[in-house]
Amino acid sequence: VQLVESGGGLVQAGGSLRLSCAASGLTPDDYAIGWFRQAPGKDPEGVSCISSSVGSIYPADSVKGRFTISKDYAKNTVYLQMNSLKPEDTAVYYCAVDRIGCFPNLYDYAYWGQGTQVTVSS
Repeated sequence: VQLVESGGGLVQAGGSLRLSCAASGLTPDDYAIGWFRQAPGKDPEGVSCISSSVGSIYPADSVKGRFTISKDYAKNTVYLQMNSLKPEDTAVYYCAVDRIGCFPNLYDYAYWGQGTQVTVSS
């Protein structure tokens, strides 16, 4: 299983980014796929998760209404559309997968990627 995140970068506050998580070695529909972020000096924070059993969830109240998770079955890719970005969204964003379901902790997932940096300037 390999997960490759992309789409991060530097954006001004109020801007948008779309992160991608390309999965190989598995069928996304059979797995829960989550997005986490980790700011310097902080623990990973669950941002969103999508699975066939729960649909899409957004554990972080701070992103509700601004971030949207989606899947493209044909491309084996999960996206995180991030709008109205704020400086506090600055972090390394990781995607993670697990066959069982969505977990609140990144390290409970079976696999995760290397991350993509998102920096939001004020």
